[in-house]
Amino acid sequence: MYLATPDNEITGLVNYIDQQLSAIRASVIGLTEEQARSTPCASALSVGGILKHLTYGMSGAVDRLTNGAEAPVLDEAAFAKYQSGFVVGDDDTVADLLVEFDRARAGYLALLRNLDPDAESVEPPAPWNGVFEPRPARLRYYLVHQVEEMARHAGHADIIREQIDGTSVPAIVLSQEGMVESSFFTPYVPAPGTIGA
Repeated sequence: MYLATPDNEITGLVNYIDQQLSAIRASVIGLTEEQARSTPCASALSVGGILKHLTYGMSGAVDRLTNGAEAPVLDEAAFAKYQSGFVVGDDDTVADLLVEFDRARAGYLALLRNLDPDAESVEPPAPWNGVFEPRPARLRYYLVHQVEEMARHAGHADIIREQIDGTSVPAIVLSQEGMVESSFFTPYVPAPGTIGA
């Protein structure tokens, strides 16, 4: 958990992003492969699919910040590829997705830590929001958007996880961070044979 501290702006933004990534990662801990693929809510989202999507998103962010933003490709193939990024495929295992997530997370956070939020940037068109031309911005805009995206998906993962087995993702995160048992908290211990056990 990211606790109050007098960090500079970039450190604060990166730590908030990382906090959300910790929650998304924790959402699969203690589940079986089948549970991590399950879609217990009305949507087609699973915690494994969210993990896969965020791995794709972090890799895309690194590419964008390293090579520059490009106009999005808007065709059926591109949309199908984007949609498949939310699905744990037959050839995927959630354990392997977790390894890929950790690898992407390390590179993504390392890159973000070296950014200047006040640096000039250009946001590519976003036709799905009615924006058809690139727009000037500061990197701060993109970084805050990353906080927003990660927090949205962390919330999705928390709700889905609670529907699966009633476990709160924040309890898993605190347990992984070593919080000791108290009258306010009971550490979560994943069952043997589950992801992360």
